[in-house]
Amino acid sequence: MGTILDYLKEYGGYTLEEKPFSDVDSLILSQFAYLKFDGMVPGPEEAGQTVTLYDLVNHASYDHLYADERYREDNMALFLGVYRSRRFGDMRIGNYVNRIEPERETQFSAVTYWLSDGTCYVAYRGTDESIVGWKEDFNLAFSEPVPAQLMSVEYLEQAAQRIEGDFCVGGHSKGGNLAVYAAMNCREEVRRRIGRIYDHDGPGFRPEVKRGGAYREIEERIHKTIPRSSLVGMLLYSDGVYQVVESRTLGVAQHNPYTWLVDGDHFHIVDEIRAGRKFMDEALNQWILSLSQEQVHTFVDTFYQIVLASETDNLIDFTGNWFQSMHKIGVALKEVDPETGKAIIRIMKSLFDIMSANAKERFKVKTELQKERFDEGISQLELLFKK
Repeated sequence: MGTILDYLKEYGGYTLEEKPFSDVDSLILSQFAYLKFDGMVPGPEEAGQTVTLYDLVNHASYDHLYADERYREDNMALFLGVYRSRRFGDMRIGNYVNRIEPERETQFSAVTYWLSDGTCYVAYRGTDESIVGWKEDFNLAFSEPVPAQLMSVEYLEQAAQRIEGDFCVGGHSKGGNLAVYAAMNCREEVRRRIGRIYDHDGPGFRPEVKRGGAYREIEERIHKTIPRSSLVGMLLYSDGVYQVVESRTLGVAQHNPYTWLVDGDHFHIVDEIRAGRKFMDEALNQWILSLSQEQVHTFVDTFYQIVLASETDNLIDFTGNWFQSMHKIGVALKEVDPETGKAIIRIMKSLFDIMSANAKERFKVKTELQKERFDEGISQLELLFKK
């Protein structure tokens, strides 16, 4: 059992005609969209222009593809695995967009692949585990569309003009959310041509957002995969079908696609996400939907500044040592104006109240030891946020 990198080594020798496109292939192309194609892949303004992987390897800025140092080694292995494979080695790449607008808290990137069997795949780039990425994902809890979602629709309709016949769309993390959002909000003539929509651990939508689009029309075409301890992928996602993929790591780090396990030529699927994680996800979603739009804005904007003040720059470290992080947040809260600080504490306390109420229901069938451990955790949190 391996990862998508092992899959490329074992099955990269098969063409797409010999072994049809799969969910694993989709994750590979979704992760490939994280590479920095700036200055190397033509944009929409260069209508019809594409490049090959050979062009990228021989480009003067080739090394820039791996500008994200955290994933440099894995991303290089991914690129070379794709480049050397019969499966993807002949694909052409174009229509690359990368817009970063700090004043709008927006980063949007997408790219289109033309594969050797005639398949066309529109891929949206997601976010990583950085705190900035976390805020961008959490902004999706607003009922109004965020700028990246609006851009995703514009991009899909523009890309569809350059694609012959049907095509697929997908992405990882925020990219999965954008793929679904674009599919349910694009023009009907474009939507009819979408064969499959791949959502790899992307956040969901508030109910009013789904009602405002053609979600029911595309629902059966969505292929959603999440890791066993999914946090991002279960955000505002509670009533849809998904497959759970085992990971070689634990906790929030499972959001990293390079940790997802592949068994032969398919994902290693398990029955359900971890019970403790599912409980937390359900409580978090219930809490988000209980807040007003003003409360959500206040929480996201203020909590983002507080987390930055806690000297934590990524979500893995923050959640991995949550109690120490909470103490840092408590200290940082003193720098926030009193009214906003009290509002944040009330909002956070509402989450713990929901968790406690849900736990009491579940503990009817759980052991007393589990209940005691949970009560102890709740008590510590209540003491931390008590003024």
